[in-house]
Amino acid sequence: MKQIQIFLPLAVLIFIFTVTALGDGKSAAAARAPQAQQPQPPPTIASTVDHEISTIEKELVEVAEAMPENKFNFSPESLNIPGDDYKGVRTFAVQLKHVAASNYFLWSALTGDKIPENFKGGNGPEDLKTKADIIKFLKDSFALGHKAAATLTTENMLQTAEHSKSSRLYLATFAVAHAFDHYGQMVEYLRMNGIVPPESRGKSN
Repeated sequence: MKQIQIFLPLAVLIFIFTVTALGDGKSAAAARAPQAQQPQPPPTIASTVDHEISTIEKELVEVAEAMPENKFNFSPESLNIPGDDYKGVRTFAVQLKHVAASNYFLWSALTGDKIPENFKGGNGPEDLKTKADIIKFLKDSFALGHKAAATLTTENMLQTAEHSKSSRLYLATFAVAHAFDHYGQMVEYLRMNGIVPPESRGKSN
């Protein structure tokens, strides 16, 4: 009887220890196991265009931030290169404002937003002078782009946009192509001032 009294508490302790150890082992194994990835929703016309907008938005904003404020009025005309044809070309600041103003013009046809009168004319508001204000204008124009992309569906993407002769998909994607064109020019403006473009940093310059 005395042996049984000793054995029972000991058996209970062994059982508790075993269960606890097994539980801890499962917890540790679960912690080590890779987390199951959540399935990504299938791409849509809206998400595809939105991704392209995000790509050029990031690159343009980075280029804008890389140029010192005292160089925002730079244009190649100031270099006086013999035989050049830079007379009257847009300054770095006006390049950015031109892209932003064009974004508003193209994407508002999809969203129905009214464009302020001083956004028209191709180069944006004349009173935007500081680096911070111009970058904000650029970012705000891309916010409209994301809004425009969200309106696209496979049913409406080839429909003619309001107050336009072009399809909704054309306007959405042409704004991206147009911005990339000016991005290439602004990269050269950085190079002319001895600044390595952000996308080229850490790579072969």
